Amino acid sequence: MLWVRYVKRGSQEDRKLFIEKEFEGVPREKIPWAPKINYKKCVSCGKCVDFCHNKAFDFEEKNEKKRTIVKNPNACVVFCRGCQDICPEKAITHPSEKETQKIIDKLKKNTKAL
Repeated sequence: MLWVRYVKRGSQEDRKLFIEKEFEGVPREKIPWAPKINYKKCVSCGKCVDFCHNKAFDFEEKNEKKRTIVKNPNACVVFCRGCQDICPEKAITHPSEKETQKIIDKLKKNTKAL
């Protein structure tokens, strides 16, 4: 568990971030599971930013406009799709769970072989 201090809506708060260091014995950074934003659909409403307790999302200024970005892809909980479900524009997608699990299983086998 990591502690982070951040500023939200003008006031400081303490938040606990439950960022997985491993998933099923595999280092989290080796697992290709992160949200992807379709900017043709995204209206930067911020629902994903507010929803994700691990702060995978944030806003950035680009061309004088605020837009949502995936700032911390490895902060996304493996197999969580909450942001995808809550997005009113259906602008967020994730990789295939089946394909991701295959990759995890292969990484687990490789780890055991060492």
